[in-house]
Amino acid sequence: MSTTNTRPHRAITELEAGQRLEDEIYLIIQKDLRTTTNGSLYIHAVLADRTGELVARMWNASRQIYDSMPESGLMYVTGRVESYKGKPQFIIDGVRKVDKGAANPADFLPVTRRDIDKMWTRTKEILREVKNPDLLALLGRFINDEQFVSAFKQAPAARKNHHACLGGLLEHTLNLLELAVVVLPRYPDVSADLVLVGTFLHDAGKTAELSYTTSFAYTNEGQLVGHIVQTATWIYEKARRLEEETGRPFPPDLLAVLQHIIVAHHGRYEFGSPKLPATAEAVMVHYLDNLDAKLTMIFNAIEGDLDEERDWTAWVPALETRVFKPDPTKPKQDRPA
Repeated sequence: MSTTNTRPHRAITELEAGQRLEDEIYLIIQKDLRTTTNGSLYIHAVLADRTGELVARMWNASRQIYDSMPESGLMYVTGRVESYKGKPQFIIDGVRKVDKGAANPADFLPVTRRDIDKMWTRTKEILREVKNPDLLALLGRFINDEQFVSAFKQAPAARKNHHACLGGLLEHTLNLLELAVVVLPRYPDVSADLVLVGTFLHDAGKTAELSYTTSFAYTNEGQLVGHIVQTATWIYEKARRLEEETGRPFPPDLLAVLQHIIVAHHGRYEFGSPKLPATAEAVMVHYLDNLDAKLTMIFNAIEGDLDEERDWTAWVPALETRVFKPDPTKPKQDRPA
């Protein structure tokens, strides 16, 4: 995640009254043009990064300056931190546009707690177990695509609910691969090669479906096509390129079965799957995917619930339930707060 801005970002939670900032990048998440009692204009705004939010004001403002500030986007701000009613606020002296690539998304978005390079190394290690030459060749078209790999290592797995962080797609995918390695020996009639390749690619289209510069959002492509169709299309296109290079056809049933894993992995029509799982491999990938996603939602709900007096979290819409927090097998003093 390289950027053109090599200066360390000053986290909002580390700012103190008396500090002065010159051209520091923050996310504008709210702005309002207001009038003082003497009739002059000022801007009330909220600055943010991944550590927190900070109220900001710009005195002697103008409509032109206000219009130059995005409703939700990055800007360079210059000014000073003051204390107001015991809390810090930022007095803006000037703002200017942030050039593309100047900000590090990791300063403004949640990031996986795990080491991305180590996860990618382990992912490739597991995929080396694939033996089918056609699937290996197809896999190589993805793994050797530097642009795809860069996006795959940075993208979130979702806009919210589970693994909604930079590196989340890789973390989620590796979790499934590790589960597959454990489960596959119990079912020798299931094709390990198809499960491993299908698992690796099941959410690959999210690299195009989601944007993750200053917030997690759907791209136009994501809204219009979606990651399931996008992934199935990429698989088809890369198989055809392999045919052109090698001069021999890619096995049609192998291609269709792999695409089926992708289009069926949500498991139900109402969850966006064009097809229901109709092969053992598609069933396995679906349930491993669902297991990791659901458990992650549960852990996130428990971790994000700050009320230590309650045994239950708030309602979790994606799970359609509240989550019971205590582990009754542990003494109360050993349970996580």
